[in-house]
Amino acid sequence: MRVLICGGGAIGAATAYYLALRGVDAVVIERAGVANAASGKSGGFLALDWCDGTPLEPLARRSFALHEALAEELGNPWGYRRLETLQVLASAQRGFSGESGDWLSDDATVYGRLGTEETTAQVDPAAFTQGLLAAAVERGARLESGSVAEIMTSADGSRATAVALEDGRCLEGDALVIAMGPWSILASRWLPLPAIYGLKGHSLVFDYRPPGPAQALFVEYESADGGQDTPEVFPRADGTTYICGLSSQTPLPLDPSAVQADPGAHERLRDAAARIAPALGEATLLSAGACYRPVAEDSLPLLGPIAGVEGAYVATGHNVWGMLNAPASGEAMAELITEGAARQVDLGPFDPDRLPALDPRSYEITEPA
Repeated sequence: MRVLICGGGAIGAATAYYLALRGVDAVVIERAGVANAASGKSGGFLALDWCDGTPLEPLARRSFALHEALAEELGNPWGYRRLETLQVLASAQRGFSGESGDWLSDDATVYGRLGTEETTAQVDPAAFTQGLLAAAVERGARLESGSVAEIMTSADGSRATAVALEDGRCLEGDALVIAMGPWSILASRWLPLPAIYGLKGHSLVFDYRPPGPAQALFVEYESADGGQDTPEVFPRADGTTYICGLSSQTPLPLDPSAVQADPGAHERLRDAAARIAPALGEATLLSAGACYRPVAEDSLPLLGPIAGVEGAYVATGHNVWGMLNAPASGEAMAELITEGAARQVDLGPFDPDRLPALDPRSYEITEPA
């Protein structure tokens, strides 16, 4: 059995890995590089119970356990570790007299604990995605560089048969999975898919290791101009510190490599970093990024078969929980494709058919500048 997976992000990599474990010939098709988009620029934060009480609870709890298992089984080349998670208030307008921790400024104070080493963890998302796909390749999967030009179906449109690439190649398969994040919307030209939107975020990575134990920070920040932001700060096992925030809804570019930061966003984020922890703001900046998270109309993932087209599946729309839920999503998709049903997690709440198919004439994707 050959399964074509369109998209080399965390969801595509996890699907390929679990298919390869089952002896399936998994072929990942990626146009811009593995982990090029949100899977390489997200925070990599993992939480056991933050999705409790929502349809995501079983998926998140299964995936949290799989993250630890994958790190143990594959040698942990992506810096998986447990850590404490703190709630912080920071301001450019006033100081605080409360707990500031080992590395926070007088402009910041800890006012809550959101997670412990039992309930929160992290990975380096790019290393996780690349490492998991490499493990899939070692087990028989294959990576093909190329841009999807067409999803091909049988003459009556009832069965997916192949993926045509822009370079003229045609890859045939017994099944295909659309896992292109917000760019999955492009596949609605050939398949009846629900709408998938892109929510933009910005990030910085500093060459900085805070003193003391590993702690993730979720910050409520008052800027000097009175603005309210919610940056998140994640020190990583490799001695770097990641900070993200400043969401926006600017149009999705056609090419993932053409994603650009909003004007002034990175400067605003660095100012916040300096207010939260002066040594962080003064540290060497290693990279500045922007990415789009895929979001469906009801903010739940799309995981399952595409109605009316045999052998066609979609796995996207994970919003802020893509890195957390990648392992269990990949496992469930592998079970669904090979056995006809997911065994570990009920995919019913994520059935793509719960939402209406998108009219491909109703959306806008911009050409690269």
